[in-house]
Amino acid sequence: MSSMRGIDTPVRQIRRRVFKEVANLAYHSTNLKDDMEALPYKIVDYEESQYWESVYRDRAIIRERIRLAMGMALRPENREHPGHLTEGLEESNIDEKYYEPPLMQVIPSACNACPENHYEVTNTCMGCVAHPCREVCPVGAMTMLNGKSLIDQEKCIKCGKCRDICPYDAISHKERPCKKACGVNAIQNDKRGRAVIDNEVCVSCGQCMVSCPFGAIADKSQIFQLIRAMQSGRMIVAQVAPAFVGQFGPRVTPEMFKTALKELGFAEVYETALGADLGCIAEAEHYVREVASGKQDFALTSCCPSWAVMAKNLFPETIDKISNELTPMVATARMIKQQHPEASVVFIGPCASKKLEASRRTVRSDVDFVITFEELAGMFEARGILVEEIQAMDEIRDATAAGRGYGVAGGVAGAIEDCIKEYYPGTAVHVEHAESLAECRKMLLLAKAGQKKGCLIEGMACPGGCIAGAGTNISLQAAAKEVAAFKAKAVRRVPKQ
Repeated sequence: MSSMRGIDTPVRQIRRRVFKEVANLAYHSTNLKDDMEALPYKIVDYEESQYWESVYRDRAIIRERIRLAMGMALRPENREHPGHLTEGLEESNIDEKYYEPPLMQVIPSACNACPENHYEVTNTCMGCVAHPCREVCPVGAMTMLNGKSLIDQEKCIKCGKCRDICPYDAISHKERPCKKACGVNAIQNDKRGRAVIDNEVCVSCGQCMVSCPFGAIADKSQIFQLIRAMQSGRMIVAQVAPAFVGQFGPRVTPEMFKTALKELGFAEVYETALGADLGCIAEAEHYVREVASGKQDFALTSCCPSWAVMAKNLFPETIDKISNELTPMVATARMIKQQHPEASVVFIGPCASKKLEASRRTVRSDVDFVITFEELAGMFEARGILVEEIQAMDEIRDATAAGRGYGVAGGVAGAIEDCIKEYYPGTAVHVEHAESLAECRKMLLLAKAGQKKGCLIEGMACPGGCIAGAGTNISLQAAAKEVAAFKAKAVRRVPKQ
């Protein structure tokens, strides 16, 4: 499936604008309620409403986006009076707020009610004499009308044979992009055919959100509360996920990025790769002791929360195989809090599901805020910080190549394999990785069937790994190249045991 990532579409521009304006409210507003009410009129100009057919619908959608960006819930559409845009504002105008599920939400008025699975003949049909489309249809759903092929939708069984055989590529397969991107089948329909997310099944990876061309799916943000925390005078420390390199422009070095974060108000900046380094040493030891020895059939990594939640939901028998090691985010947060007990910790990364990981009761005391690269870009814009023009005043030289590689699919398994080879020479190592939830499901099915004995399996919900997370700013290819270059600059290849 082609990805829109890295393309500056109007949907992305709107998301960024909303994050910027919500950050602006936190930084500059003296009358929060009135300024928030005025925002939809500021963002959607009456003369230039271009994304939807009506300026009123356009503003209605922006209102819900603003609420989610403020960490608030959507207003119910089925109420006669859905309430003001600012309803519930008091609970959000604070400097500590955990994400409340559901994280991913469909804004009903923005949904296009796309066809889920539909074949149709386009106007490029040549009405050829052979009409192989009709000959291969197993149910006789293909007829001819005025010399052109036509599909009887009542009969069609969506097998796609007509499309595959057409010599003119004249048959189109229309799929709902959000549903196609969802690897756990969490996208359902309401009675009007609009998408709704089944929260019992959803693992908050956000692939539906980045795949919707109408921008109808959005997630909640904590940027407003984070800014309030920074304004409170408390010490706020940032940790940045390994995928951060290149996310703010090709000329922005890791050192420039660190300086920009300090300019924004963070007291200190750590690489989350430090926590990854701690993890891969422990994972290597676990593999050698438990899996390579035959005591345990296989082991699963736990870094990606969407993969771990899916494994627990769909394959409960694998729970004891999921690593008990702290995820890099939590391990790094604990390290920070040992050094700065009074600090609040912000995880800045590519990932939507980390927002819910941080809300777990066991993690709440470690990670105080989670924001994405995309949301951070809105904060930089609101403060007028041009990251590409920053003079680097800081150094980043702590993590090893192993930890920095965690941002790309295969990087976790590769790091653990490197540690095993370094510290347990002669141990036979069998590692595999799966990327995308659909591939992860297949991998778990094979493991359940006993076909992955002795294997360490890395699962990543996003195709490409963390660099393809829902909160990233650049294309996969560019991100993979940047991470590889940053990894190569590490002083050590693997962490010390």
